[in-house]
Amino acid sequence: MKRYWYLIILLLLFFLHLQAKVFKGVVKDATNGELLVGATIYFKDNIKHITTSGLDGSFVLENTNSNSEIIVCNYIGYKSLEIVISNSNQQSNKISLLLFPSQLELKGLEVLSSNLTSDQGVRYLEKLSSNVINIVSARSMELSPDLTVAGVLQRVSGVIMEQNSTGEGQFVILRGMDKRYNITLVNGVKISSPNNKQRFVPLNIFPSELLDRLEVSKTRSAEMEGDATGGAVNMVMKDAPYRFTLKANLTSGYSSMFFDRNFLTFNKENVLSIAPYEQNGKDYIAKMEDFGNSFNMPINKQPLPNIIAGFSVGNRIFNNKLGFIVAANYHSINKGTNSTFFEDEMRQNDSINSVILTSYNERAYSENQTQYGIHAKIDYKISKNNKLEWYNFFVSNGVSQVRQSNSINLKATYQPDMGNLDYSYQTRMRITNQQIFVSTLQGEHNFIEKLSLNWTALYSEAGLQRPDQTFVNIDNLLENFEDNIKIDGDGSDRRWEHNSDQDISALSKLKYEVPYKNGKLNMQIGSLIRSKTRDNFYVNYKFKPIDTSQSFETIDQINWKVYTTKGSVGPLTYSADERIEAAYFDIRNEYKKIEIIAGIRSEKTNQVYKVAYPKANEPADSSQTYTDFLPNLLFKFSPNIKTNWKLIYYRSLNRPGFFEIIPYQIIEEEYTEYGNKNLKRAIIDNVDLRWEFFPNSLDQILIGTFYKNINDPIEFAYFSVNQRQSGYGLQNLGNARNFGFEIDIIKYVRMFGVKANYTYTNSDITTPKVYYGKDDNGNTKTFSKNQSRPLVGQAEHVANLSLFFKDVNHGWNAQVSALYTGDKIVIASRYLDSDYWEKASVQLDASAEKDFKNGVSIFFKANNIINTPKIEVIKTINQYNIDKKFPLQSAINKETLIRRDYFGFSFNFGIRYKL
Repeated sequence: MKRYWYLIILLLLFFLHLQAKVFKGVVKDATNGELLVGATIYFKDNIKHITTSGLDGSFVLENTNSNSEIIVCNYIGYKSLEIVISNSNQQSNKISLLLFPSQLELKGLEVLSSNLTSDQGVRYLEKLSSNVINIVSARSMELSPDLTVAGVLQRVSGVIMEQNSTGEGQFVILRGMDKRYNITLVNGVKISSPNNKQRFVPLNIFPSELLDRLEVSKTRSAEMEGDATGGAVNMVMKDAPYRFTLKANLTSGYSSMFFDRNFLTFNKENVLSIAPYEQNGKDYIAKMEDFGNSFNMPINKQPLPNIIAGFSVGNRIFNNKLGFIVAANYHSINKGTNSTFFEDEMRQNDSINSVILTSYNERAYSENQTQYGIHAKIDYKISKNNKLEWYNFFVSNGVSQVRQSNSINLKATYQPDMGNLDYSYQTRMRITNQQIFVSTLQGEHNFIEKLSLNWTALYSEAGLQRPDQTFVNIDNLLENFEDNIKIDGDGSDRRWEHNSDQDISALSKLKYEVPYKNGKLNMQIGSLIRSKTRDNFYVNYKFKPIDTSQSFETIDQINWKVYTTKGSVGPLTYSADERIEAAYFDIRNEYKKIEIIAGIRSEKTNQVYKVAYPKANEPADSSQTYTDFLPNLLFKFSPNIKTNWKLIYYRSLNRPGFFEIIPYQIIEEEYTEYGNKNLKRAIIDNVDLRWEFFPNSLDQILIGTFYKNINDPIEFAYFSVNQRQSGYGLQNLGNARNFGFEIDIIKYVRMFGVKANYTYTNSDITTPKVYYGKDDNGNTKTFSKNQSRPLVGQAEHVANLSLFFKDVNHGWNAQVSALYTGDKIVIASRYLDSDYWEKASVQLDASAEKDFKNGVSIFFKANNIINTPKIEVIKTINQYNIDKKFPLQSAINKETLIRRDYFGFSFNFGIRYKL
């Protein structure tokens, strides 16, 4: 009997399911047709059955109550909508819900439907922009697998990140243009650099969670500074919210590198912050007592888990006239690298040039990165037409690193079959501290309806300190380390470096608008004055062992003597000043579907340097002064509200770095490197064409092409110093060209989405290279020959693919991202056919998040899941290296392995709270 009841119940449930009405539809903005994601849809008298619109604005709503005929739709910033289901709806079950913006004012503050921290908001900005631009929203950064700005940037089309020794991206290479051709901005204004030689800014020290959005401008307008050739990376910091907002997060994780090996560190209390040279004067004779009578030593331990924490709080008060936000972030992350590295030299072998490997090195890196950032902003609305904003931003990045190297000499003594191996060991311990501080005061004033003035006053300071960097060298002659140990008689080193970079800038922009029938004319003029001051210090002390055969168990037991008692102060001790005066004018005409912009920018540069210890026959100080006129022209055609065509021409420049124009001389093992006081800036002409299609508020298709002609590019090359000497250094080398195309696609369907981009780049530059040959008398000598190659850092193929899953109903977000980077030159060798290439690689990352209705969410991030190595090679082989059976060398790939680094994969779990 029970079985019959079960059968009746099942039939009844099946009947009820057949009677359930399923309605499908889409939610759109009634004013522009944009799809709305995350809108809430339900039956008015049956709220238990509720759903939300998906990533493409669509929804599916099921109702088992056939008496309900009213559907309700709610979305933040829009008026609530109620519709009665008509007979036609019931037959087709397809509904289009059109919402109108609320345009409400809450205590004097307008609530906008476009949130510029969301994906919808940044798509709107991309569509509106006159420049070629890609923007990443705060929400996308939050959901991505990345923690820093550098990590987020690598997923933008045309971007390659130059990695440091732990595999983390540092400097941006954009569309094949090296880091020297790109600029970094905070809230639209250039900031100082902690680099001791150049102008570029490390982007791995900026936490991405302090940003509202990240903008990558790939073209330059007259308003933008003239050295944005590859592009400008603009970090738009968090803005004051329109209501009280509190966010906090806590994350912990680990690196797989330390699953099977320990972490090396050292006692930071033993690090001397100031060198005896600075403390006591340049004539002071240093003694071992000044260095604590011993060296620091590495300590083996198991690292603690990574800790990442952050919070932000903001509000608007005093009738919404005053807004504020404070945000802070803290990182303590342990990283490791296992590296194989070969040193090489060029020889002539059987009348051909050959790369001969001279040493085989196994290196283990252990690094702790402690980072914190603080951002604070206050804005005050004086009146309807006047507003002041004050930004303050500070970031500090401290890295303590131990590098242990085990080296085998591969020269004539290399006889592994006989056990005759010449080993050496080096331990390097160093602390690197970097800081950047930015304080910006801005004003916006509308004098009359058509005339406005914007101004900015900025103070920026950056610094780098590397105190008491220690190198300890140990030799032993045979493979059995314990029985044949001795201290390297050439000695060990302790080194102090620090630099500071200060900017004071003033910017202004006056804009006048003239409306006319079906269009408007905008004219603006602007100016910039920047004064930069840079100081750099370097001193090195060499130590030698008192007894090279001394027995010891730890390196702090070695008895040393100071060999260079006054220290060696090289060309890196210098100061530099730079003053830039700029003015620009542009005129913008918008008529119906066409926008035309024509502008010109003038920049006068005065660059001065002073060297503490000048080279013989060279002055202690000198300067360069030049003025450049940089035109730009833009044509934008928008046949409809979803489509743009952009054609842009602009001229840009690339100034020499501060250290590059100093006539320095640094003696390396195989050549002497020289500075070039006659180095000129490069001038670049750029053309861009892009087609843009925005079918809705989230989806996009961008297809563009670009061309750059570089006059007097600055590149390393072999050259003649005088009639008797030749050297290696930076030169202006004729012309180079760089062209390519890129494609961006974003598409969402219900709960799934895909983001893909691909960039093809092709560049060419011709530089002189050295090779060995025979003269008329049969003697071996060096010759020079021109050879063409791509620009350093340019990969022919770069691609990104990200797959998304977003279940709004249940609060799930997930993302899997793959990054492909093709072969690229990382070091341009002075020798013929001997450039160092980094091989193509694929990196896989993932993230997931679960949102709960009480404002709490948990998340997971994983990076480098397949442990992709970084491999560097020379694309030629020498049979000598194969015949000698050098480790890891093979003739199969017709290339010489130079370096292979493994970084392991890392993972982090966290919790986030939003109020």
